[in-house]
Amino acid sequence: MSEATRESVRIERNGAVTTVILDRPHARNAVDGPTAIALYKAFDEFDRDESASVAVLWGDHGTFCAGADLAGASQADSDSFAHQGPGALVAVLEAMLDHPKPIVARVQGHVAGGGNGLVAASDLAVASASAKFAFSEVRVGVAPAVISVVCLARMTPAHARELLLTGERVSADRVKEAGLVTAVADDDALDGVVSSYVDALLRGGPTALARTKELLTRVPAMQRDDAFAYTAELSASLFASDEAREGMTAFLERRPASWTPQP
Repeated sequence: MSEATRESVRIERNGAVTTVILDRPHARNAVDGPTAIALYKAFDEFDRDESASVAVLWGDHGTFCAGADLAGASQADSDSFAHQGPGALVAVLEAMLDHPKPIVARVQGHVAGGGNGLVAASDLAVASASAKFAFSEVRVGVAPAVISVVCLARMTPAHARELLLTGERVSADRVKEAGLVTAVADDDALDGVVSSYVDALLRGGPTALARTKELLTRVPAMQRDDAFAYTAELSASLFASDEAREGMTAFLERRPASWTPQP
């Protein structure tokens, strides 16, 4: 396993899995402008790494992400969140949403403010049972503006209205009920559940996964006739692809497809 350090974000590689790790223990992994930029660069590097198929995003030191770094956040200095943070966070969330490869959030400890946006922008999110979540922006005089774009797309309206307006700190089970996370695992089972999702994703064809991510984003926003035209064309192109031929042949021959990591 190799490791590269980029400011407050670490990247670890293990076969087809890339791990992107927030590492700001002094700030409970809060995001300032440089950290948001480092996250963007990490996901761009993951995209360009042909050996990597799935990314896992998590926060070191027992905390996922405490949101925006409030130290000097309202000041105009170059490293403050107010100066470059919102635009950099938009870039990170868009990079995650538009990423051709799946991203799994491994969530533990404290999640606040912008940390919820990182959870929502991941394709799948597994939270430890002891994790706590808060849309804390209103408690410090701001609004969950940028992250509302990704969070409202996943959360049920009634839960979103209550949690975003009150800023209350709630359990992992509550945000699962709200739609923010995919699953909740016992603390000592968190890594096992994350691994089970990663293993399932690694069995999917790379192009098939990328096109499925497109479907999940594009189809809900399309008119029915446009959606059928788009999906019929996409389906025809995929069935004619080398990846599909390999996948269907592997299925009929009862063997793993060529892209599946070998034990």
